[in-house]
Amino acid sequence: MITIRPAEDADFDAIWRIFHEVVQRGDTYTYEPETTRDQAHSIWMSDEHSTYVACQDDQILGTYILKPNQPGLGSHVANAGYMVTLDGRGKGVGRAMCEHSLQVAGRMGFSAMQFNMVVSTNEPAVALWKKLGFSIVGTLPRSFRHKELGLVDAYVMHRFL
Repeated sequence: MITIRPAEDADFDAIWRIFHEVVQRGDTYTYEPETTRDQAHSIWMSDEHSTYVACQDDQILGTYILKPNQPGLGSHVANAGYMVTLDGRGKGVGRAMCEHSLQVAGRMGFSAMQFNMVVSTNEPAVALWKKLGFSIVGTLPRSFRHKELGLVDAYVMHRFL
């Protein structure tokens, strides 16, 4: 069973391991693969958004952040970013975190959720977001510098809550 809860400062060691594992691959996030622990802490544990962890048997297998997609007049649309450790893949962690984030976003008063840069080659994520009701509303041609594949497209994905 996967449980999801707000992240605490004591969780950052596990979050850092996940963040580093995901970002250093250079295939899904725009963060530099050489992002340091301190930089990751500033990014992921910011007071500007809510941070959660997904646990199974007291082991943190995933983490996500939830925030307004834009400030001011765009703040009614949520944005989220999800990371799952390699050990957590295929166990429903990503789905559970996205479903959780949609519920939390609704309770927080957001009317929609938008992902600004879903790398087109991240086929498992694209397929999952579609299953959870997201649509591709735009394609950003050659806008992601994939570590292995070079320039690839990215999608803007959206769904109403």
